This record gives sequence, structure tokens and C-alpha cells, in this order.
Amino acid sequence: MSRITACFQALSAEGRGAFIPYLEAFDPDRATSQALLEAMPAAGADLIEIGIPFSDPVADGPVIQASALRGLRAGVTLAAVLEMVRQFRKNNTTTPIILMGYVNPIEIYGYDRFCCDAVKVGVDGVIVVDLPPEESGILKIPAERYGLDIIRLVTPTTTEARLAYILTQASGFVYYVSIAGVTGTHFADSHDLQKAISRIRTVTSIPIVIGFGVRTPQHIQEAVAIADGAVVASALLETLAETLDHNGRSTERTLPAVLEQIKTLAQAVQKSRN
Repeated sequence: MSRITACFQALSAEGRGAFIPYLEAFDPDRATSQALLEAMPAAGADLIEIGIPFSDPVADGPVIQASALRGLRAGVTLAAVLEMVRQFRKNNTTTPIILMGYVNPIEIYGYDRFCCDAVKVGVDGVIVVDLPPEESGILKIPAERYGLDIIRLVTPTTTEARLAYILTQASGFVYYVSIAGVTGTHFADSHDLQKAISRIRTVTSIPIVIGFGVRTPQHIQEAVAIADGAVVASALLETLAETLDHNGRSTERTLPAVLEQIKTLAQAVQKSRN
């Protein structure tokens, strides 16, 4: 059983959804992002999503774009992101790790090499925002060979026919992009979310996670009451950015501020019941 499946089954037995905080690798520097990654489970993370900084993040709003630029300036590479996971796994063998990014860095790294190395260091799944299912065989084949889940994206504009096609290829969980737009802009109406998640459940039995626009404890409570989990990204990165000095460097407030926010959001999830 994969770590992702085991995690969702355990949470289902507890009667609650999953809290998935996001961090951008190397934002604002390697040491700070590594320390944040390693502290997230104790703060309440059930799964962790690590963003791979990219120079043209077309699905991301201004907060994540700025975060990615800080990571790039700090010298991030895909190999270095994998090394972050390898270091994390020295002390944590249970929390699922999901990488989220764009296809160009993976193509340059090599699809087969990436899947092999990712699994070897302890990555459990990958979300590639700009790789549509029709063209994803280049990643899907080696991912299946090595046991790496490819998390599929579904949006409010996904048609019935396309939904069925996408979800025949999904594994790990389904990532529901709750708004028509970029990350971190607004939260979807709860009635619309309920309809959308119910529609997806008619096609697949794997867990469904809501992302894009989930920012507050109230948002996350609504999301995990409807779906199986929720991702919080921009809100955490905003907090991190607010603690940086005028040169964009980490301060003594950076880790405590972000971890306190994670604890607050985790507590909101733990109070919810599906």
C-alpha cells in the first residue's frame, strides 16, 4: 500500500479529511525551506506538497509566482528538490510527499530518471500542471514502472466526457481546482463545491482534494467537510513573505509564523467531520 493510500485510509478511519500544506522549495533559501519541511508534520500536516520553482508558472497567482522567483534566486534545481525529500525521509518515513510543478524541468532531467530518482528518495506523487493526459504517456509509463502516483487535476469547466477520461488515469488522489483562475485569488462557493465533488465521486472512488483559494480555517473546514482533503498554499507563502527582511532573507520570525499558521489550520481540519 502506498503512503498516500495509507494516509487517506487512516484519516477516514478517524472521520476527518486531510490537511495538505504547501511550501515552495528554496523559498527564501535552502536551509529555511528544509527546516520548514521537516517541521510541518509535527505542526499538523497530513501530507505535504512541495512546489518546484519554475520561471513561467502559468497556473499560479502572484503570491506563488513571487515565491518561485525567490526559490530560483536561491539556486534551486530539480535535483536539489529531490535531495530535500531525501533529507526529510531520514526522520520521517510516513508522511506522503507530493511534488507540484511544470513539465520543462522534468523533461530536462529526463522522465524515466526523474521517476526513478523521485521514488528512490521518497516522493509519493507528482502533479504536473501543464502536462495534459493526452500527452502524459512520457511520464505515466515510467511513473507506473517505479510506483509514483500521478495526481490528476480536475476543474469546474471539465466536461463529463473529459472527466471520465482524466479519472481513468488518476492515482493517489484527485486534485480539484476549485476556481476558474490562478491560485490564491478567491474561495469557491460551498454549494458549487458540493455539486462538483459529488459529480467527481460518481466517476472515481479515490480521494478528492480541494485546492486553489483555500486560505482560512473556515475555508478548510468547509473543504474537508465536502471532500477528502484540502491544500493551503498562497496563505502560507504570504505569511512567509511578510517575515522576510528588506533583502528577502529569512528572519527569526519566519519559521515560527508559518508553523503557527499551519497549526491553526490543522486544528480547524481536526474539528471537522466528513
